[in-house]
Amino acid sequence: MSESRHQVLIIGGGTAGITTAARLTRSGKKLDIAVIEPSDKHFYQPLWTLVGAGIVPKEITVRKEASVMPKGVTWIRDAVVEIDPDANQVRTAGGRTIGYDYLVVAPGIQYDWDAVKGLRETLGKNGVVSNYTFETAEKTWEAMKNFEGGTAIFTNPLGQVKCGGAPQKVMYLADDYWRRSGVRGKTKMIGAFAGTVMLGVPEINKSLERIVQQRGIEMRFYHNLVEVRTSPRKEAVFDVRDPKTGETTHQEVIPFDFLHATPPMKAPDFVAGSPLAVPEGPHKGYVDVDIHTLQHKRYPNVFSLGDAAALPTAKTGAAVRKQAPKLVKNLLAVMEGKPAEAKYDGYSSCPIVTARGRVLLGEFLYDNKYKPTFVFLDQTKERWDMWLLKRYVLPPLYWYGMLKGLA
Repeated sequence: MSESRHQVLIIGGGTAGITTAARLTRSGKKLDIAVIEPSDKHFYQPLWTLVGAGIVPKEITVRKEASVMPKGVTWIRDAVVEIDPDANQVRTAGGRTIGYDYLVVAPGIQYDWDAVKGLRETLGKNGVVSNYTFETAEKTWEAMKNFEGGTAIFTNPLGQVKCGGAPQKVMYLADDYWRRSGVRGKTKMIGAFAGTVMLGVPEINKSLERIVQQRGIEMRFYHNLVEVRTSPRKEAVFDVRDPKTGETTHQEVIPFDFLHATPPMKAPDFVAGSPLAVPEGPHKGYVDVDIHTLQHKRYPNVFSLGDAAALPTAKTGAAVRKQAPKLVKNLLAVMEGKPAEAKYDGYSSCPIVTARGRVLLGEFLYDNKYKPTFVFLDQTKERWDMWLLKRYVLPPLYWYGMLKGLA
């Protein structure tokens, strides 16, 4: 028996969970909504790229979770450890069993630091940094400004990651800063990416290829970081795949002086181990939803969005902004005994910072179909106005629009 029960239970109080809760509270329906979220802090993660480049302080990227929780929503300060969709309940780390009529799964994605041998132990020191956490982003800036030349490596792992453009944004910002500080001329920059291209959208990829070529950044694709050594020498070890077969053929060891590592990522363990997960394939472990309605394929009272959902599009806040209205509309329809008919088209966006004051705005739908919002502008070029959008427009749109159910 459940110790408590809610009409709508949302797992996760991050971007996806809070945006969904806010939209539900604004729906005009009297709903019993609860959000399960263990953290007392809420982060605006897109700015961590700029924290890592010394452009903004990390403090402006965080607020108290209580300040973003919609009024009238029950906040359960706990973490889910098990989902039982057959019994319509979840179990928490605190030992509670919580039932639901409808479930929204939005816990985000899990960093798998230990998938790279030696990475966790050296992160934040020995020239090894990452913009992917609140605590470590400012370490990137410290290492960047103290860098005196040598070999700098920027990695991008196999599989989907949160904000697929972020691993190269830091690369461009480092290039820009080192040119300004006079050390770029004695620096070899390497982008060691496990993928096959800079970005899957052809129109944007063409521009990015031109940028790395113009700036003398050496790209090595099919390179997946598997180990970081810092004693006696600093070395990054990569599995190298065959471009035709995709099979690993050998390892390559590259000495480094500066290493920005993007951690491998995976679905949260309690999601991957549940009946809700995709059992096999590239989306293994993520919530098995219809990619348009965001309704689970086998459990009609379960929905998912954001990084935890098995969707063939980029995992970004911009995607959540388009997913949440469709999910809420479909959830309310199902609650009334109607079919889920609202369709999410796969929209996602990635403002790729290519230098201080310059951004290339990539927007696309499913199948990597290029879909610019500002059709009167050439978004495939580096632009000052897109920089203003990322730096000054999108953060307030997030805090006062998305999280309030308004944008």
